[in-house]
Amino acid sequence: MEAVAEYRIEHDLLGNREVPKSAYYGVQTVRALENFKVSNIAISHYPELIRALGYIKKACALANLECKTMEKSVADAIAKASDEVIAGKLDDQFPVDSIQGGAGTSTNMNANEVIANRALELIGKEKGDYKFIHPNNHVNMSQSTNDVYPTSLRLATAWMLDQLVEEVDHLQKALKKKGEEFADVLKMGRTQLQDAVPMSLGQEFAAYSAMIEEEIEKIRRVQSQLYTINMGATAIGTGITAPKGYDAVVTRHLATLTGLPLVLAPDLVKATQDAGDFVEVSTTVKRLAVKTSKICNDLRLLSSGPRTGIGEISLPAKQPGSSIMPGKVNPVIPEVVNQVAFEVIGNDMTITMAAEAGQLELNVMEPMLAFKLFSSILHFKRVLRILTDQCIVGIVANRERCRSLMENSIGLVTALVPILGYELCTDIAKKAQATGGSVYEIVLNGGHLSKEELDDILSPEHML
Repeated sequence: MEAVAEYRIEHDLLGNREVPKSAYYGVQTVRALENFKVSNIAISHYPELIRALGYIKKACALANLECKTMEKSVADAIAKASDEVIAGKLDDQFPVDSIQGGAGTSTNMNANEVIANRALELIGKEKGDYKFIHPNNHVNMSQSTNDVYPTSLRLATAWMLDQLVEEVDHLQKALKKKGEEFADVLKMGRTQLQDAVPMSLGQEFAAYSAMIEEEIEKIRRVQSQLYTINMGATAIGTGITAPKGYDAVVTRHLATLTGLPLVLAPDLVKATQDAGDFVEVSTTVKRLAVKTSKICNDLRLLSSGPRTGIGEISLPAKQPGSSIMPGKVNPVIPEVVNQVAFEVIGNDMTITMAAEAGQLELNVMEPMLAFKLFSSILHFKRVLRILTDQCIVGIVANRERCRSLMENSIGLVTALVPILGYELCTDIAKKAQATGGSVYEIVLNGGHLSKEELDDILSPEHML
């Protein structure tokens, strides 16, 4: 009995290569798999990127059909195959490493080959029978990696930012709710880790909510910059190999398919080499990470103890905190947020250098830029959900501890300056410091104010 061949033979300018017979990808994807064993994270790890490639290839087929450079039967087959890519049905056929040389050529050719071979099947032909539908001649018609790849990054990043905003909004609402819940909890505010003046725990959390809320607008602003694309630029922005007017036509089709407000870049040469928008997106995500990490630092301080620290709040206990110390519980959720924030900050530097390294009419470092940007958004999106659901919503105020620390703080005397005067309050502060007594007790024992008067001054209505 004759053995069934497991491979088909495909060729490119470097010669022949065996391609798994069942694979929809082809020879150039095989070469990429041989060349780029770096991160072991395939581009399919980012389904938004694969979906973007599917939309782009479908839009290009429709544009070529409209410009009368492609036969309807071929355009229809490519469009149908692209629909399957968009739907995620062929994700496992995108195995090339996210980190790759060639300015994204391996990613573009992976898409061209998968769509070509699936389109061949749809018209009743064998995979690899490229005389009917060819990866370069048909699927890549009127295109270059240099307009397809950056456009796919823009679409994928824009979709991922939608997901990030959803998590930012979820966190902001949870912080706001805690601010309302803790509005009547008096405590000492602190500056430079020293007692400052009284405030409410609700004000503290309301401030966190406001810090996070303003990031939504900033993300939306940089997201809008991603909608300016360079499709039709082809190799360097001159539109070589594309029919006249194709750039506007393909942009229109892509906007219609995706539902995004896409516009054609006014200068395609500039747009093909400039990665500045990706830097700004990264910087905005970094800003969010820095502010969220600061909040998590505060949560760790405010919950420190439980007996020898500040201990004004309690975080939800998520796991035992030590293999040797019984009963210890650590603030593991804020800690993991801090660590992902460090990753985002480091990724921002890599993205900055990758954008800077562009030379002349193309930036060949965009695969690393994309890998780090996608990682930042994906990881921080996930950790924000963890922070909100596993920590923020379960925070409890230790009301008596907050009150006790406030009443025993020398900083409390600042609230009494308008009534007792600066000089007397200075003497009260010095006495409290020297004796270890509380300002509250010294004021009462000294007859400076009655308990009713003092309690009224220290009421939320007067203090806040």
